[in-house]
Amino acid sequence: MANVVLAYSGGLDTSVILKYLIEEEKHTVHAVYVDVGQPCDDMKEVEAKAKMCGAASFHNINKQEELCRDYAFPTLMWDAKYESVYLMGTSIARPVIAKGCLEVAAKVGADHFAHGATGKGNDQCRFQLTAEALWPNIRIIAPWRDPKYRAKFPGRTEMIAYANKHGIPIKASVAKPYSSDENCLHISYEAGVLEDPGIEGISIPEFTMCVRPEQAPDKPENVTVSFENGVPVAVNGKKYASAHDMIRTLNDIGGRNGVGLLDMVENRFVGMKSRGVYEAPGMTVLYNAHRALEQLTMDRELMHLRDRLAPEVAELVYYGFWYCRKMDSLLAFIREAQKNVTGDVTLKLYKGNVTPTSRKSPYSLYDEAIATMEKGGSFNQDDSTGFLRIQGLPIRVQAEHAEWKKTLKVD
Repeated sequence: MANVVLAYSGGLDTSVILKYLIEEEKHTVHAVYVDVGQPCDDMKEVEAKAKMCGAASFHNINKQEELCRDYAFPTLMWDAKYESVYLMGTSIARPVIAKGCLEVAAKVGADHFAHGATGKGNDQCRFQLTAEALWPNIRIIAPWRDPKYRAKFPGRTEMIAYANKHGIPIKASVAKPYSSDENCLHISYEAGVLEDPGIEGISIPEFTMCVRPEQAPDKPENVTVSFENGVPVAVNGKKYASAHDMIRTLNDIGGRNGVGLLDMVENRFVGMKSRGVYEAPGMTVLYNAHRALEQLTMDRELMHLRDRLAPEVAELVYYGFWYCRKMDSLLAFIREAQKNVTGDVTLKLYKGNVTPTSRKSPYSLYDEAIATMEKGGSFNQDDSTGFLRIQGLPIRVQAEHAEWKKTLKVD
């Protein structure tokens, strides 16, 4: 018999797992609800259900601010997007959930961490890799990777029957033709009818953060985002002490303008491709504003270095390696690289589109006197002759032996 903390949502899956671990495996289980912004109609009901299942204790931990401040914003500073487009709202949240569960484990003396992620997805990786980085000796219980558990519950019908048998209350509802996962950063939709990449994904989910672009207002809306050292601090002139409150505000602004919808086929860490539809209005606004400000304040070589490394950061986040020396080093680098990313950006939002209309910064590297195409200016065009002779030296030498020289046909 083990002392276990379970990442508990109150839904059918984790309620059945909770009861199974207690009844069938004879474990002592502590249910941990880590609040990262997922929908919850009645927390007292969730707690009552956990205790009805036999949980030794129930813990509700609010981690929304930590998620936004300590995970989402550093990822934003990196401009990290998995496979160039996905803002990784689920990926960022999983280490927060695992960390919250381990904090409870330390309090109750548990040495096992259980979760309800399947053996085919990414979340099992994020939960386990986070847990083992923070607590190397922690033991992982993943029922969906246990053949005995899968044999007992081959489908939802068997899980509902088990819940009814043990008096676990379940809400009767019409099953949606897809599954969803929500937090304060985004909502993801996958499985079911969305597994067919030949059908349009954006038309299927019942979006709750966003309207569809064609349903957005016919008039554009402007929003101004202010940054200090790469960190967003204000929206439309209002400073926010809470990162979570800022994202909630931007979710409302971006969402009502149809901003932040994505339909993609991605490569899971475990090796298969999967199709997902996402809505992330607030983070999409922030990514666009942040990039526009960097265009003004970051020099070319530093920006290009960051852009080459950003896919590495995105992979670390997506796979679940938030806690490792490589990530620590990359986070230290980006804090230094973002020191001058301070200023204000105004974006025009219109039917899903985001267009920068104004950029201002006390650290702007843009010099109109140098860049102007008008006569004069402080850039001496004569200097370009020597610059290009030096730059062209290697290719002139290579040309003597290069195949491309033969492609020039002179009559």
